[in-house]
Amino acid sequence: MVNREIKLPKDNSFFLFGARGTGKTYLLKERFEARTSYYIDLLNPDQNETFNLRPRTLTEQLAALKPEIDWVVIDEIQKAPKLLDIVHQQIESSRFKFALTGSSARKLRHGSANLLAGRAFVLHLFPLTAWEIGERFSLQSALAWGTLPRAVMIESDEDRRDFLRSYAHTYLQEEITQEQIVRRLDPFRRFLLVAAQMSGQILNFTRIAREIGSSTVTVSPTFRYSKTQ
Repeated sequence: MVNREIKLPKDNSFFLFGARGTGKTYLLKERFEARTSYYIDLLNPDQNETFNLRPRTLTEQLAALKPEIDWVVIDEIQKAPKLLDIVHQQIESSRFKFALTGSSARKLRHGSANLLAGRAFVLHLFPLTAWEIGERFSLQSALAWGTLPRAVMIESDEDRRDFLRSYAHTYLQEEITQEQIVRRLDPFRRFLLVAAQMSGQILNFTRIAREIGSSTVTVSPTFRYSKTQ
């Protein structure tokens, strides 16, 4: 178990953005007691379908909650962005405070979603820091495998390799392919390999473009996007 340094608001709704695997869900489940919070998981196919087909279901569910419940946690809010209109309304008119997680604010903005006009703080959760890892921190390991919580906790390098391979596959399928961020996937696959090799070095977009068979104009914004996820 690692104690995260991020400070979550106690009296104000908030967004918590962060890449997959940084520990958003674990953190919120640890910080909010089941007795005083209501949890909605939009990765659950049934809940996802329910709230996308009929967002007003959220209003009905909240009206039925016990008085001691004052926090509502909605995990992966970008999966049902129409819920944000309901959340906005509830923040204005009810006792509830909301903790909303998502992998990227970009998806919400791209879909013209309601970002609550400042009524919810915006926080970001990144991979583990050396401070958070403590005595277990190894610079060599961090440079080789990164500091996603699961990569840090895994003991075997072989298991770390398998985990990161699976993580990259999920990233390509759910973040790139499904969101149609790039038109051609194969050059992007090659780009990820070259970008990893260039970590810590001075970037030469022309050289990277030549190695992956793409244009410099394409590589530059692609690299910026990959670094923000």
